[in-house]
Amino acid sequence: MPQAQNGSFNALRNLVRQRDPRERCELCGKGLNSEHQHLIEPVARKLICACDACAVLFHSNGDTRYKRVPRRIRLSGNFQMSDSEWESLSIPIGVAFFLKSSVENKAVAFYPGPAGATESLLSLEAWNDIVRNNPELARMEPDVEALLVNRLGQASEIPRSEYYLVPIDKCYELVGLIRSRWRGFSGGTEAWEEIRRFFENLRQRAVPEQSHA
Repeated sequence: MPQAQNGSFNALRNLVRQRDPRERCELCGKGLNSEHQHLIEPVARKLICACDACAVLFHSNGDTRYKRVPRRIRLSGNFQMSDSEWESLSIPIGVAFFLKSSVENKAVAFYPGPAGATESLLSLEAWNDIVRNNPELARMEPDVEALLVNRLGQASEIPRSEYYLVPIDKCYELVGLIRSRWRGFSGGTEAWEEIRRFFENLRQRAVPEQSHA
């Protein structure tokens, strides 16, 4: 191989080796740290990774193609939901998330599983009953915030149910975790350990919030 060609080949190989392995902003291409901002496209329910400079151009509300996902995580201290109310939602597992969709102009419910997020039918009456008993839900920002319910009980080593108001990207994170880790019918030890860690991390980062009538 000629010397010039060999030099070009080595330079290209070094460039590949030195390529930044980080995720990149999907708007400007800048490298991102593991903890970075997200935007959501409400119509497609698609998350967009973004750098701070691009994310600040968008708001969490308003009629725009993208909305900025907030970072706050709140744990409701006295959330009101009875076992019969939960059972009336016909969600087959003990974890689900609820959000207000500006596109559909209603509240929608999803539960994670091995195949991804499955939408569960949620009647307006059922959602209104939940909001009536928990007024903080009326202040939940459409598309970008969700009520995340953890009623897994002993399976997640939590003796009681937990109710979080979270950025929608945390719900997507949980969906991806279950989809990638779940094995067989019961999920397997690794999947349940990851689920436990996920909620443990939420608990550590959450700011307690009390309901106000």
